[in-house]
Amino acid sequence: MNAVKYMGPGAVQLQEVAVPEIGPDEVLVKIAGAGLCRSDLHVLHIPEELPFLLGKTLGHEGAGWVESVGSDVTGLEEGDAVLVSLIWACGHCRACVEGRDNACEVNGSRTTIPTVPGLGPDGAMADFMAVKARHLDKIGDLDPVAAAPLADAGITPMHAINSARSHLTPGSTVVVIGVGGIGHMGLQILKATTDARIIAIDNDETKLELARGLGADVVLRSDSEASQKVLEATNGYGADAVFDFVGVQPTVQLATKIVAPEGALRFVGLGGGTFAYAADLSTDVLPWGVNVQSSFGGTRADQLQVIALAQQGKLHVETAIYPLADIQKAIDDLEGGHVTGRAILVP
Repeated sequence: MNAVKYMGPGAVQLQEVAVPEIGPDEVLVKIAGAGLCRSDLHVLHIPEELPFLLGKTLGHEGAGWVESVGSDVTGLEEGDAVLVSLIWACGHCRACVEGRDNACEVNGSRTTIPTVPGLGPDGAMADFMAVKARHLDKIGDLDPVAAAPLADAGITPMHAINSARSHLTPGSTVVVIGVGGIGHMGLQILKATTDARIIAIDNDETKLELARGLGADVVLRSDSEASQKVLEATNGYGADAVFDFVGVQPTVQLATKIVAPEGALRFVGLGGGTFAYAADLSTDVLPWGVNVQSSFGGTRADQLQVIALAQQGKLHVETAIYPLADIQKAIDDLEGGHVTGRAILVP
């Protein structure tokens, strides 16, 4: 079979390798589609070689069909359409039992993320993938090609939004910064599951048009006037919740300028932006009481919610499809800002 391998900083290679063997508790998944996102670019941008990833198959967003099952597997049969979980948690530590599997104590730590396919274990950018049965969810009649990004582009905004539900009451205002691969999913989740007024901000007219089509109430270009326009739209008070799906310095600065007192600030994008905060009386950086969270991935419960919304027709992925062999073109297009929604590699 073919698989996209990490070969070092900035380098990937399509290789012919053996189909993986599966254990008693595993499933062999015939991959239909594998999402490519900016997290993959972030990994490739790291200048040092990553020994734990060298020669491994990339791809943390995957969906396909059950090809075969191990002797101990129940509830899954050949031909079932399935989504591969982003987080491969242990399932039995305190965090997992409490439903916080994206904070697994066994397969992660205070300073490291839990196990993620494509970032250690072989991922989904291949013809086949071996997955423990407990890391798979059935997706019914959903197209597994288009469904693949639900594993990250779906559950990541769902988790961030779920963490801020108390701020998303009727009459509230929420800001979505960045209407890209994850942001356009977050906008749809907010539209489908809240009655908040949604303000979408981006610097790309194509993405702003997408935001309009997805139901944003207010659409603003990300420029020097954006913060003032948000404040004007909220009578100077600010937004009850702000989701930054980009995370670069300008968007982080924008987010801190427009959040309301006691508001929720969620940083989802990995753009490297920062802000300085002091434990004093100053409100120059943030108003009083703002709840700030750097949100990572999501839980199994988040994934089931995302699948349900997609099955109800309330959540869909804007896709750009590439053959697996065109991995470098997909990377170049995403890097150059030429992908609206999510790039998907198809074996």
